[in-house]
Amino acid sequence: MLPVNDLRKGDAIILDGETYLVVDAHFHRAQQRKANVKTKLKNMLKGNMIEKTFSSTESVEEADLSYKKAQYLYEEGDSYVFMILDNYEQVHVSADILGDSKYYLLDSCEVDLQYINDEVTAVRFPIHVILEVTYTEPGFKGDTTGTTLKPAKLETGIEVNVPLFINIGDKIKVDTRDDSYVERVNK
Repeated sequence: MLPVNDLRKGDAIILDGETYLVVDAHFHRAQQRKANVKTKLKNMLKGNMIEKTFSSTESVEEADLSYKKAQYLYEEGDSYVFMILDNYEQVHVSADILGDSKYYLLDSCEVDLQYINDEVTAVRFPIHVILEVTYTEPGFKGDTTGTTLKPAKLETGIEVNVPLFINIGDKIKVDTRDDSYVERVNK
């Protein structure tokens, strides 16, 4: 059993005898009320989405998951092709499964493919990826506090908010869990 406080995006649970993929999970505590966890769940067989709120003291049953290390190869139509590193088998993953995570796909990047009953249900990226800034407004010399943010477009097309001292051509570390800037990386 898995405490609902530990639920995170990409986990699979069994609820009312059906397997659900956690699309979103947020811990929420209202004033003078018990804490709860609000989730968005996707039914793995039917494909429909539901929203469910759990008490923070509840537990749910984990689904039987397996992971395989894979390397991204190329995009083909509305799917992405990965190669399983153990046996060099090529697997097509639909754009629906990747969602906005497609912005972290770089040539030859390694990911974990999540399987439920021999079907790819999610793609797990490393927690941090390093991407190059392709466009942002010019920064101000000497501003290294990092308290004020500006939008920056990265090499894969994703936009993140970065401190004012970040310039075009800088490489930055991005957190894949929440699309946030972590730090500038030395070249």
